Amino acid sequence: MISKDKFNNAVGPQVRAKKSGVGKAVPALALLSIGVGLAASTQFFAYDLNYQEVLGPHFNHVYAPWSILTWANKWYGIYPDAFMRAGSIGVLATGVGLLGLVVTKMISANSSKANEYLHGSARWAGKKDIQAAGLLARPRRFLEVLTGKSAPSHSGVYVGAWVDNKGVQHYLRHNGPEHVLTYAPTRSGKGVGLVVPTLLSWSDSTVITDLKGELWALTAGWRQKHARNKVLRFDPASSNGGVRWNPLDEIRIGTENEVGDVQNLATLIVDPDGKGLDSHWQKTSQALLVGLIMHVLYKSKNEGTPATLPEVDRNLADPDRDIGDLWMEMVTYSHVNGRNHPLVGSAARDMMDRPEEEAGSVLSTAKTYLALYRDPVVAQNVSASEFKVKDLMNHDNPVSLYIFSKPNDKARLRPLVRVLINMIVRLLADKMDFENGRPVAHYKHRLLMMLDEFPSLGKLEILQESLAFVAGYGIKCYLICQDINQLKSREIGYGHDETITSNCHVQNAYPPNRVETAEHLSKLTGQTTVVKEQITTSGRRTSALLGQVSRTIQEVQRPLLTPDECLRMPGPLKIASGDISEAGDMVVYVAGYPAIYGKQPLYFKDPVFQTRAAIPAPKNSDKLRIVQEVTAAEAITI
Repeated sequence: MISKDKFNNAVGPQVRAKKSGVGKAVPALALLSIGVGLAASTQFFAYDLNYQEVLGPHFNHVYAPWSILTWANKWYGIYPDAFMRAGSIGVLATGVGLLGLVVTKMISANSSKANEYLHGSARWAGKKDIQAAGLLARPRRFLEVLTGKSAPSHSGVYVGAWVDNKGVQHYLRHNGPEHVLTYAPTRSGKGVGLVVPTLLSWSDSTVITDLKGELWALTAGWRQKHARNKVLRFDPASSNGGVRWNPLDEIRIGTENEVGDVQNLATLIVDPDGKGLDSHWQKTSQALLVGLIMHVLYKSKNEGTPATLPEVDRNLADPDRDIGDLWMEMVTYSHVNGRNHPLVGSAARDMMDRPEEEAGSVLSTAKTYLALYRDPVVAQNVSASEFKVKDLMNHDNPVSLYIFSKPNDKARLRPLVRVLINMIVRLLADKMDFENGRPVAHYKHRLLMMLDEFPSLGKLEILQESLAFVAGYGIKCYLICQDINQLKSREIGYGHDETITSNCHVQNAYPPNRVETAEHLSKLTGQTTVVKEQITTSGRRTSALLGQVSRTIQEVQRPLLTPDECLRMPGPLKIASGDISEAGDMVVYVAGYPAIYGKQPLYFKDPVFQTRAAIPAPKNSDKLRIVQEVTAAEAITI
């Protein structure tokens, strides 16, 4: 005997689906046939007796089907022939019904049946699937209506749009703590479709990489005036109204974290592309910078001298001072309670003990990595801190930090931007307490990290590692890349063993340009089973009737979205100037739910977003901390 559960191969929504109840259909139809037979007997008997009043009340000569049984109990001895005739009619009606049921059952048993899950069960999501995934608001339930409770609000970041069967477009938004990963080629409309709508609706804190300054122009005005945000524009290569930030002010000097903070900073300085410390000169210059940065910090604490990266560079490249004097100062200086700091002294002693040629190579390597801070404008912008990283989530108001890096300055500013992103993750995800078995939040505002073209920052190991846990600290990442190749690149990305995709609950994609991305999206969509019907005929083509026609049903496997179909997804329509006039298609994947075939949203097609984007951005950045003004020249020469 075959067990009921032997072929229990349903997965996901198939398990949750209600059973069709086919096994109860046959008994129900048999009972219906018997009921029809009783009704036929009753009506025939009443007709035979000409609907006499003695038969009892009726509705237009229609009696209850079981009345024949009551009448037979009373009057069978009086009208035996009438009851026999009525019984024959009832048996005939019941027999016809049961015979039809038997024939239907035989045909069904001998007919081929398609197994909808044979090769795969992938399908496109419907409205209920999207609501279950949390991307679409659901209607209020019955108990919520009775208790006066409202349905969960539809808020969060924008991940796409979906058009229902009536042609109505619905925005898809995700407000959970999980992260989002987007694949969108250049000029595909990701900014106007995903980034701008999100920034014109997200009211908590956010960090934005703004390559061209477009996001500041379109969203900073609304965020400042209506979302109560303090808007900060960090533009290291410009002296026009930006905010300043000194990485050394984030070092927790005098605490147990000081050595780790300095080592992390020095590693980022000597590894501007995130490829790791592979060469001897990188490792030795990193050790030198760790000691020198620590020396500059303690000297600033004791004497009030500047503690900045330009000051670190000035110490190494001072034309009026022999480099040996610096090593001697680092070895003999009283850093803590009249004693020399062991980390500083050992770094200087290493340089003093090296052969002259090797020491010169280490020194020149360290100077190379600090060359960026010889730019007077950059030096001015890193000379003081008008905000601290902790302010992003703990200021009285939410804070929006726009990180500018113009295309012509992107490569040289990359080390500084990497330092800032790294410190944001490390300093905001460093402490968690628990109370009654639940984590206790140590922040006032959630933080959205909207990182466009994030692989261009190089490999940020802290970002890849932290995606698995930063959600618990109130940080949500929205990562955007051009394609899967950019993400998996060994040169600028995270390699084929990357874990970015593993830690992003939602992935969405615009029509890709690379077949590798199309193949990845096809695999994410899954395999489905298609029922193929094959008709075979025999006989002469000129005959009136064919000799034989046979039909065969076969289950065939295919991807729900093939790589070719993915590459041919309709993209946005553009006018001659290159601006988008009509949205294209996109796909959205939520872990554990069917893929969504959606539509690209466009902020300028929505009057609400258009009104918000029209609010002019402030000319000058907000400043959270007041510091003494220092000119660009003083930042170099002080």
